[in-house]
Amino acid sequence: MNDKTAFFGGSIPENYDQGLGPHIFIDYAAELAERVSAEDPELILELAAGTGIVTRELRNKLPVDCHIIATDLSPIMLGVAAAKFGGHESVEFEEVDAMTLPFDDEAFDVVVCQFGVMFFPDKVESFREALRVLRPGGVYHLNVWDSFDGNPFGRVIQETVEAQIPVDPPQFYRMPFSYPDPAVIEADLRAAGFEDITFEAISLQKDLDYPLFMRGLIHGNPMMTELMELGADLDEISEAVEEALKAEFGDPGTMPLRAIFVRAA
Repeated sequence: MNDKTAFFGGSIPENYDQGLGPHIFIDYAAELAERVSAEDPELILELAAGTGIVTRELRNKLPVDCHIIATDLSPIMLGVAAAKFGGHESVEFEEVDAMTLPFDDEAFDVVVCQFGVMFFPDKVESFREALRVLRPGGVYHLNVWDSFDGNPFGRVIQETVEAQIPVDPPQFYRMPFSYPDPAVIEADLRAAGFEDITFEAISLQKDLDYPLFMRGLIHGNPMMTELMELGADLDEISEAVEEALKAEFGDPGTMPLRAIFVRAA
């Protein structure tokens, strides 16, 4: 991962967790945890765990004797995640690069990753590493965002930022929606050695709390750092994005979301 997408310092983790979590992450996290639970695992590796939104759902859903190792590149994000758990909950947190997993071969029953694969610089290598650490019969559960068509909030934000900063604008919001094609994902998984691969697209409608959502959209991701480096006025950017979102989704607003769930074995 490059420095921009990996950097979640300062107030970004809290704004990410509190602003984006309830709007775009929590429902899909619950769905992912349900799917992982169906595998009846004893040891789980979570990649790109961030602030522990999926981790918390996994712990809530799984038996107490199932152990979870939640990993991320950002120790600051993991610090926010760890604060959601008590010492008795059989969850541990490690700063780990998904491209070079520091775990033994055939160690885990399930590997799980929510909305992280899009940021991995070599997806086939990341899949190969996931397969390496899975036990025979183990399963990789992941999800990715569909394109802007299924998640128009991303398009609205990107277009608005580009209009506000016409010369070399930040491109962060293109990245999360850059890996939506099941055919490409399947080809990458098969290149890594996975053989049994299934897909399901899940659409949602989410009511919008604009002040809270804006906190996450502008102040809860690395784009904020890019905007500050460019000398942009964050309040002006936030106001422009909020107006554009209200024009797209109404006020009060409801927006569509669509994610693609993948099970690979």
